[in-house]
Amino acid sequence: MKARFEIGKLSAEGYKGLLEVERYLKGCGIEENILHLVKLRASQINGCAFCLDKHWKDLRAMDETEQRLYSLDAWRENEIYNQRERAALAWCEAMTKITEGHVPDSVYDEMTQVFNEKEIADLTLIVGMINNWNQLAVASRMVPGLYQPRKAAGA
Repeated sequence: MKARFEIGKLSAEGYKGLLEVERYLKGCGIEENILHLVKLRASQINGCAFCLDKHWKDLRAMDETEQRLYSLDAWRENEIYNQRERAALAWCEAMTKITEGHVPDSVYDEMTQVFNEKEIADLTLIVGMINNWNQLAVASRMVPGLYQPRKAAGA
């Protein structure tokens, strides 16, 4: 596969703004594994090969288990995800599949049991951003397979 265009070069200022949001989200206080699990799950739903590759590698660099990664698309049927992860994944799916009933109150209610309002707002930004990244990567045909997580790159 060949990239159609390089959005980061052609729309450098806009891309820089997106990276600033990502910088904020990385330090917002949401557990890093939840941040990447949510990004990986949205990327599965959206069929974004570049982001699947990136977030799978990021999670593996954080010592996430293969079983949890392989089971992610069936997380509801597996007890290996904790309550915060489950609520975040349900939020992610509801936001990503917004045309299938918007975001139900029941999903929001589940979120309020394990996340405070700021965390819910940050998770909403995380899901919105990964859906945006998925759209940009799919449209520009970003090439998967080249990404290396920082932890692995320094080894």
